[in-house]
Amino acid sequence: MTSNSLGKLLGGPRVRTVAAVVMAAGIVCGSRAWTQPAPPTQVMAVQAAPAAKGGIEGTWQGTLHAGRDLRLVVKITGDGAATKAMMYSIDQGGDGIAASSASFTGGTLTFAIQMIDGKYEGKLAADGKSIAGTWTQGGSPLPLVLERTTPETEWSIPEPAPKIPPMAADANPSFEVATIKPTAPGEQRRAFVVQGRSFKTINMTLVSLISISYGVQEKQIVNAPDWMAAEHFDIDAEPDVPGSPNKQQLMTMVQKLLVDRFQLKFHKEKRDMSAYVLSVSKAGMKMTKADAGPNDLPGFGMGGLGTLRVFRANMGDFTEFLQSTVLDRPVVNQTGLEGRWNFTLKWTPDETQFGGRGINGPPPSDAADAAPPLFTAIQEQLGLKLEAQKTAVDAMVIDHVDHPSPN
Repeated sequence: MTSNSLGKLLGGPRVRTVAAVVMAAGIVCGSRAWTQPAPPTQVMAVQAAPAAKGGIEGTWQGTLHAGRDLRLVVKITGDGAATKAMMYSIDQGGDGIAASSASFTGGTLTFAIQMIDGKYEGKLAADGKSIAGTWTQGGSPLPLVLERTTPETEWSIPEPAPKIPPMAADANPSFEVATIKPTAPGEQRRAFVVQGRSFKTINMTLVSLISISYGVQEKQIVNAPDWMAAEHFDIDAEPDVPGSPNKQQLMTMVQKLLVDRFQLKFHKEKRDMSAYVLSVSKAGMKMTKADAGPNDLPGFGMGGLGTLRVFRANMGDFTEFLQSTVLDRPVVNQTGLEGRWNFTLKWTPDETQFGGRGINGPPPSDAADAAPPLFTAIQEQLGLKLEAQKTAVDAMVIDHVDHPSPN
């Protein structure tokens, strides 16, 4: 959730991101943190291999040069529209990530991984031993040649890290140890992540921490001293209960940390505010249902401003992300949709988005493939509708807060 990307981009299943935003364009490289996009590379025109060369099924491997070298292994089964692909970034761990779509037609292999907004397209060589093509992620194409392997040449795929069992459902955890320090000058990453049993924030203000952990938009936080939105902190912490937390347990731990270390005290009251209401459009939703367990945390990855990858998120998670990271007012979920969803949303941001932090999105474009504005993109790509309304919302009134106590 970029040498600049959000998380271990090729899959990153072990780094579970609740809410994070990267304030830089990113490609496949880095570690759930967030060089420059490479210039577009044309796919080499190569004659398709005849069927006698063995088709496309098998194990393929190649090195992606993306700031640092990443060895990729791709296992292909099936043919034509029935093709399936599984990719492993073996320098980033042993977890594979299945392609959301794949095909091999006319000698051309294509596959896409929706979760990380990645796509590969390449031509099979006449001898059937290599595929020359490009890997594109977040709008940054890079050349990638895949070679067919043999038992003697294939790279070893690391064993996946053992899964940490979930915390007990009735556990009420706190952070056993927590280090809070000011963010280093010049830090561009911004993250709120869980990796195994380790909780980490990078470059987060106290207002942002409250917004995420209590599920409120920053404008709902009232009577906050200026430093709460101006000073940035990095946090490293571990829970005092075995197992990996679910979302509510994680939020509870962060809330306790804010009360203990920042002496946060507040009360709630209803106030009329301008807000956005999210509902299902008449055309019906267009998202993919996610296969997620009760302790799988939702993930949000920004592949540059205006490209949002969402996985394992319910509509409440999505509205909380929109209001805490992208939009300037509360977002109310009125979709009525149950369950968790995977999707990618691409739009052209305007000056009102991303919290007025002075971050400029892509310039306006007349190109036919230019991404639409956010409200249009949500309707066309997700089948949802976002509308401005004035409604009563819970305001969080700050009664007392201090700078963090010493570590």
